[in-house]
Amino acid sequence: MRILAVATLIATISAASSAYAQAYNPRYPVCFKKIENFGGETVECAYTSLPQCQQTALGLGGQCVLNPFYYGPGRSRRY
Repeated sequence: MRILAVATLIATISAASSAYAQAYNPRYPVCFKKIENFGGETVECAYTSLPQCQQTALGLGGQCVLNPFYYGPGRSRRY
């Protein structure tokens, strides 16, 4: 019974960590990050430039950052 509980816990943690990595869309070079209540964070990668993101982010209390997973045009994705 304990083994099942530990296995379930490990599966839950690994699923949560892989979901976090999917928050960054590799098609866009700029992301908007906003800290939510209770320590959560939302990441929206849908911007082609920092000025474009900054115009959208005005008054929302977040910041625009470069996407660490952006692979650019003409480059293949490597895992």
